[in-house]
Amino acid sequence: MEHICGNHRSEQCESLILWAVSEDLLIMTSGEPCNRLWHRETKTRHQDANFDQAESHENIQEDLTEWKQYMKKLKVKVLEQVQDQLRDILDIALTESIEPPAHIKSALIGKKTNKGSPRSQRKDDGKLFMERASLLDELFEISHIRTIYHMFIAVLLIFCLSTLAVDYIDQGRLVLEFDLLFYAFGKLGTVTWAWLAMFVYTLFVPYYILEFWGSLYHKFPSKLGLTLGAGLILTAIQTCVLGLFPIYTVVHHQLPPASRFIVILEQIRFLMKTYSFIRETAPVILKNTTKEGENPRFPTFSSYLYFLFCPTLIYREFYPRNRQIRWNYVAVTLGKIFGCLFYGYFILVRLCIPVFRPDTNQPFSKRTMVLAVFHSILPGIMLLLLCFFAFLHCWLNLFGELLRFADRMFYKDWWNSTSFANYYRTWNVVVHDWLYYYGYRDFLWLSNRRFRAAAMLSVFIVSAVVHEYALAMGFGFFYPVMFCLFAVFGVAFNFTMTDKHQSPVFNIIMWACLFLGQGVQVCLYCQEWYAQIHCPPTGDSFWELVMPRSWSCSYQS
Repeated sequence: MEHICGNHRSEQCESLILWAVSEDLLIMTSGEPCNRLWHRETKTRHQDANFDQAESHENIQEDLTEWKQYMKKLKVKVLEQVQDQLRDILDIALTESIEPPAHIKSALIGKKTNKGSPRSQRKDDGKLFMERASLLDELFEISHIRTIYHMFIAVLLIFCLSTLAVDYIDQGRLVLEFDLLFYAFGKLGTVTWAWLAMFVYTLFVPYYILEFWGSLYHKFPSKLGLTLGAGLILTAIQTCVLGLFPIYTVVHHQLPPASRFIVILEQIRFLMKTYSFIRETAPVILKNTTKEGENPRFPTFSSYLYFLFCPTLIYREFYPRNRQIRWNYVAVTLGKIFGCLFYGYFILVRLCIPVFRPDTNQPFSKRTMVLAVFHSILPGIMLLLLCFFAFLHCWLNLFGELLRFADRMFYKDWWNSTSFANYYRTWNVVVHDWLYYYGYRDFLWLSNRRFRAAAMLSVFIVSAVVHEYALAMGFGFFYPVMFCLFAVFGVAFNFTMTDKHQSPVFNIIMWACLFLGQGVQVCLYCQEWYAQIHCPPTGDSFWELVMPRSWSCSYQS
């Protein structure tokens, strides 16, 4: 120490020497080389670093997951906004492309006084027609969906084979008898002249009365008196020809069920078409004042005639039209309609009549009703799908193709509905548009947009009454099953199962309610049909007419 520090020992020098000696002693007494100790320390540092790195990696993964979820939500919001903007742009472009020339449009509908967003203008102007195909026509391009369609055809073939087998075993022959179809569509001659009478009236009387009123409205000194007089005359004639005449024809001539439905449904269609023509044309006449010496602009007779046959209940003087008629499509669609008729025949013969005919029927009781309802669910839902496909798809597309009517959105994807509100909007778009524009929206206009619930309820009541009227006149007896299901349960489901519910569970609930509702209708109407036959009324009292006969009728063959 003296040699190192010299004669001048300082505290720093001594401490340095002591540290060096202690380090040498530690290395000498440890019994392992210096490099092994260094590796051990390095390994410990690496392990600590790896642990910190793994922990930070887990934090990064959690942050990344939260970020992805946030980006998904943001993506949905952005897509919704972009989709709304694109829809508005597309509506504007399509409106400009299918609208008539400017001088015709200004003469027909006048100038627009309200300005706003394209969407608000579209709602105020009414329904927008555009060229689009029916949803099922697009879905049938997919092989998986087409296979489901093939499955229904296979079921029809099975029905035919089972009927042939049963007839051969029971009667020893292989002849298909369609006596039920011939009975249901009997007296077609009476149906034809009754329809011609309603059609000729609808074609000429409302058109020329409205034209006469429009030509004198701006010249007549008492506009209110002229309007009231024309309205009362038209209402009286409408009541006689389109109100009482079809009822008299159905009741007096004792038409069979299918013929009854043809007359009554055409009565309702002509009434709705007439109202739409007057509702769309009268405001235009009121707004457009003509100059002296000029005749007022009025819709052409050919456009009104086209409207009476085209598959829509909203009148327009111009509709988007296809360039040509696909006659192959017409033939195939016509074949599908006949196929649906035979399908319905086999459902009634094989699944309904054997259950409710007199030799198997029993007096009314809770047990028999419950069993009959659940047995009727299968034929009920098959008849529902059959009516949808036959009328809303095939029948309307047939007339749309023959008239080159381009807007084929007669229904939407109602089968995907998770709420009854959406189901009612998408099941029958043709009728829904009429009820919305002339029922719901006009009610809101009259009430200054204050009673939306009352407007919706009134539309439901009117629809339920019309449905019950059609069924009562078609079957020949009053049994308000449809009215109760529509006006009571339908209204309740509409206000409870709203569009806020998007879970697939609510789609299952909707289908379960449809199954049960169709089973109830098929069961009760079939029981009442046979009860009306085998237990005729004994008097003409009011309760004899409105009381269901199946509740008290007991008959055995």
